[in-house]
Amino acid sequence: MVNESDIKIAVVLNAYKRTEFLELQLDAIEKQTIKASDIYVWQNRGQDIPEYLKSRFILANCSENLGVWARFAFALNIDADYICLLDDDTIPGSKWFENCVDTIKSHDGLLGTRGLQYLSSKRYHPYKEFGWAYPNEDTVQVDIVGHAWFFKREHLAMFWSELPPKNFSRVAGEDIHFSYMLQKFGLKTFVPPHPSGDQELWGSLPHYGKELGTNEAAISQGSDATSKFDIAYKYYISKGFQLTLILVRG
Repeated sequence: MVNESDIKIAVVLNAYKRTEFLELQLDAIEKQTIKASDIYVWQNRGQDIPEYLKSRFILANCSENLGVWARFAFALNIDADYICLLDDDTIPGSKWFENCVDTIKSHDGLLGTRGLQYLSSKRYHPYKEFGWAYPNEDTVQVDIVGHAWFFKREHLAMFWSELPPKNFSRVAGEDIHFSYMLQKFGLKTFVPPHPSGDQELWGSLPHYGKELGTNEAAISQGSDATSKFDIAYKYYISKGFQLTLILVRG
């Protein structure tokens, strides 16, 4: 068991159109076996956050929707050993932080609950998937992770040491960017164990992930989502992003 008194883990949440699930996230975070030192919420312009919840976190309210990248900039304000950033449809099991802390000791890099290994250098699809939707018994190296990101605070310096191109999509590419930038510094991306026999170790509980992740408000469900993902993917491949698997003909 990790000694939680020696570790500071801060959490960053994003609030936009699905604030009705925020309380569920907060409850899951507060049940972690390693307690969070602080919870931060970046609120893009969208649905209101219930007043009775606001005493449970540090809130930054933005008058414009700055998309998915803004929360990684918000995280620069955090003083902690580790940062866990969760999508608004992600409800972690109670031992997710514990799982990540144990994993990062032997797999220093970026951790997440949904990992992809790409099968083509020409397009975002097809890929192999690991994590909460396709459980893995052991730690798996992947190309990118999403839904939950767990990383050392100093990794933010790597994330922001190179900026995305101007006019890049506000709602896509931050996941590939993070793994690409860490790769440039010699670090890899992993999915910690998601054993079938203990879902409390998972970064996203499947009965919530399947329901909330397909909600019509989800960014990934938009009609042009795949196009935006493809644009980001091709950009980072052109920059030299190295894939985990041997590439097949696209």
